[in-house]
Amino acid sequence: MGKVLTGAEILLECLLREGVDLIFGYPGGAILPTYDTLTKYPQIHHVLVRHEQGASHMADGYARATGKVGVALATSGPGATNLVTGIATAMMDSSPIVCITGQVPRGAIGSDAFQETDVTGVTLPVTKHNYLVMDIHELPYIVREAFYIARTGRPGPVLIDIPKDIQNEKIEFVYPEGEIRLPGYRPPQKALPDEIEAALELINAAQKPVILAGHGILMSGAMAEVRELAERAQIPVSMTLLGKGSMPENHPLNLRMMGMHGEAASNNAIQESDLLIALGMRFDDRVTGNLKTYAQGAKKIHIDIDPSEINKNVPVDVGMVGDLRTVLTQLLPGVKRASHAEWLNHIRDWQEDAHERDIINRETEMLMGAQVINDLWKFTGGEAITVSDVGQHQMLEAQYYPHQRPMTMITSGGLGTMGFGLPAAIGAKMGKPDEEVWAIVGDGGFQMTLCELATARQENVGVKIAIVNNSYLGMVRQWQEFFYEERYFATPIFSPDFVKLAEAYGIPAMRVTDRSQMEESVEFARRHDGPVLIEYVVEKEEIVYPMVPAGADLDNMIRRPKPGDVGVK
Repeated sequence: MGKVLTGAEILLECLLREGVDLIFGYPGGAILPTYDTLTKYPQIHHVLVRHEQGASHMADGYARATGKVGVALATSGPGATNLVTGIATAMMDSSPIVCITGQVPRGAIGSDAFQETDVTGVTLPVTKHNYLVMDIHELPYIVREAFYIARTGRPGPVLIDIPKDIQNEKIEFVYPEGEIRLPGYRPPQKALPDEIEAALELINAAQKPVILAGHGILMSGAMAEVRELAERAQIPVSMTLLGKGSMPENHPLNLRMMGMHGEAASNNAIQESDLLIALGMRFDDRVTGNLKTYAQGAKKIHIDIDPSEINKNVPVDVGMVGDLRTVLTQLLPGVKRASHAEWLNHIRDWQEDAHERDIINRETEMLMGAQVINDLWKFTGGEAITVSDVGQHQMLEAQYYPHQRPMTMITSGGLGTMGFGLPAAIGAKMGKPDEEVWAIVGDGGFQMTLCELATARQENVGVKIAIVNNSYLGMVRQWQEFFYEERYFATPIFSPDFVKLAEAYGIPAMRVTDRSQMEESVEFARRHDGPVLIEYVVEKEEIVYPMVPAGADLDNMIRRPKPGDVGVK
């Protein structure tokens, strides 16, 4: 016999059994029964955000840093719709979160009741799955299914919408034990033997192979297997933005990032390769450039957990659907040792011409964003978890903060969500309290969610905030310079005095205007246990190089002018 519990109590009992001890949320009328019930569950720490978007981003940052499912909680109507940007961000980047929303009572659904919104309809395109609970007896099964769906296969966000009367209703509760079986949902694990054989034939015959390392490597925990593949056959590895950390960036086979703002050597290698081995990546337009000219001379192998990604953007010669770590374990015994010395020497010639990176050693009149990021890497020992917002600073972080460990670079890749950085960093730090966590943000994106400074202060979260302030919406301004004849419309942006703003929240702050202050700024941030804000005032018209124009060939890059060239910036 079970205990008689309310729907709210059943929800929280189920969350405890899923290992949930942290929830990010904001109360309101339709979710109030659950909030009242939280007073009986001290095992679950609730973080009061200042905007529900912050809750979904914090849950996302927590999930990416820990590998666990993040949880966000909100009320109906505007509370629920405020979660949507964070849900879409998690969906695009395959981040496992569960969002729980209150809904008006069942009898009022469809009547345009106060704070009613069809949130399951709204979130249908941006969730892996969602539920509207219409029977309290189904609630425990739905919670179990939601977490199972969020964390298995290709991870993603799941939403549970619970009417207020179900939260108050009482039934006898018996937790549903046993294996979860969902009709039509069986994430594949192994590749077929003939697929393995076909892939091995291509790998062992290749003269100029390149591994494309995506986010799926981190999601499946396949870092060791990818490294073994690369080292055994001496195959260079090019990383997507979200694939950073899947292989140490100081490894001699690591070509670093590919794509629009990737390394020139990485893009050139892809274009000249005779075999691409795509691992847990989706051939996004930002990494391929012009599809018609993308790696035309290369055979292509694609391994992914999501069957819809195979042949979606780039036709492949061998497509394998399965868990990446499992498939690589099948593949590795048949991979022959090779040297590919001529190919690797050719790539090293390109790498030696990476003059874009000279900016970090150049004497400049103004502090440059690239210098800020490189010095943050230097003075943190390269060991911090960095959570970047979206824009120039994001690409500079990807270029100038090498990551040696997995799950230490967190950013919004697919959706490109400005405002992600600060709340996601709070979630990451709360998930990994013993790690040093830096939010690297721009002056534009930071102002979208800066209200979460109050959350960081209230919870005394020790996140360090680096604002790279160039007084512009920098990435849009860069496009305006290159492609819109320098018409800087709606990109110059006014900002408050960030140091005074931080102090208003009771957060220690410092302004940096000269490179000589960089080491001092990191030491200043580390002296304080709680949140700290550092404003780095940088060159207003900095350019992120290289750059592949949208739709251009991947190797048709705009390169940084060399010192002495006309127009050097």
